[in-house]
Amino acid sequence: MFNLHARTAVFDVDGTLCFDGWSIDDRILAAIGECEGAGLHVVFASARPVRDLLPVLDGAFGSATLIGGNGSLVSVEGRVRARAAFDPAGLDALMEAVGRYRATYLADGPWDYAYTGPVDHPILSRVDQGGLARRVELAELPEVVKFLVVGASDMVGIAEVGRGLGLTVNHHLDEAIIDFAPGSTTKWEALTSMGIGEYTAFGNDINDFDLLRNAERAVRVGAHPGLDDVAHVSVAADPEAVANEIALLARAARALV
Repeated sequence: MFNLHARTAVFDVDGTLCFDGWSIDDRILAAIGECEGAGLHVVFASARPVRDLLPVLDGAFGSATLIGGNGSLVSVEGRVRARAAFDPAGLDALMEAVGRYRATYLADGPWDYAYTGPVDHPILSRVDQGGLARRVELAELPEVVKFLVVGASDMVGIAEVGRGLGLTVNHHLDEAIIDFAPGSTTKWEALTSMGIGEYTAFGNDINDFDLLRNAERAVRVGAHPGLDDVAHVSVAADPEAVANEIALLARAARALV
């Protein structure tokens, strides 16, 4: 058992709760339900847009706050809003680099998306699983809140362009994709914008770094070396291990009541 003060629990989704790209194990869902029952405010914070979080949650935790696009989208009580978007000049500069490096991409608006990558790219298995959105041309998106490069002649080069434009850049080497977000947008920055300063967090990847670094209790799922300095505890990327750790959190929360 551990002492707990925070009344908010924040969960990354892919690689933390979801290991097949489609669903969350019933044991994990039950443990998160115990957290809600113990009075914790549950937040799901994902690189996915809100549109693609909904099918994975499959109707569970209707009162939870959702953070999508690594912080560029939030959904509170079912109302989705964009809280950060690419400015037109920055997007134009990024698109110039897309042309220069012959890049293909997935661009998300507040709800719909544009995609130019190959039809067999693994990322498509996680896009609009619920058939809730439209695939449109980039110019048809009212705002671009997230931009994912799925291929390029020089992935390192286009990542450096993004950094030079002041974008938040997460280069996922294991998936060979680059995730661009406007400005300094992160999951943690989205939390603080909603007045959430004290929380516990579960995450697995480098885009969870700030989220874990600022958590009262930071749980790393798996062994990403980039999180060595911010994780308080690590658990295996296994549904039973994750469910057990979440259940510990629920027990600590009940001790506060």
